Amino acid sequence: MEKEENLKTKNEESNSNKEEGSDTLVDESTVELQEKQTEQTPEEKILELEDKLTRTFAEMENQRRRFEKEKVEAYEYGGFNFAKEALSLIDNLERSKQTLENDEVLKNSEALNKTLQHMTIINKDLISIFSKNNIKPIESLNKKLDPNLHQAMMEIEDDNKEPGTIVQEIQKGFTIKDRLLRPSLVGVSKKTNDKSKKDPKNEENLEEKK
Repeated sequence: MEKEENLKTKNEESNSNKEEGSDTLVDESTVELQEKQTEQTPEEKILELEDKLTRTFAEMENQRRRFEKEKVEAYEYGGFNFAKEALSLIDNLERSKQTLENDEVLKNSEALNKTLQHMTIINKDLISIFSKNNIKPIESLNKKLDPNLHQAMMEIEDDNKEPGTIVQEIQKGFTIKDRLLRPSLVGVSKKTNDKSKKDPKNEENLEEKK
């Protein structure tokens, strides 16, 4: 009996060893196949390296262009906010001029005329300085309304102008290079309403008179 049990245990051990050995053989063969599949030829490796280099150079070029664009914009439009704030100087000068012109006490006096002349010179100097720095006023009067440059604040009846023509400039607008610094605030023309044609009562009265 003991001999039979010993034989069984030996057989079981040998079988388990065989199974373990077969498993390791399968694993090794799988690894070898994967290595063979992933193994590249020299030409493939060169192509892969060339592709990586091309992508790297393209990314570097994009970064260089982005940096150049940001540098140009910083140089050309860096003073955008300062320029926008500086426009208040022209606005205040224009308001002061209008206030003096409407003053009944100072009207037609020599002192007022001299003051207005000096204010006009200062205004022209400011516009000239702005123009040298590519800050230019927008021409508005008698122009067609352009939403990119003008902002309509009111409509004014005027049969001598085409509808949508700017007939009044409330506040002057400016551009800096090819950008809008602030729009012109304007009044635009519209046709006069002819009530006699639209009111049916007027039409009846006209017929009765006939």
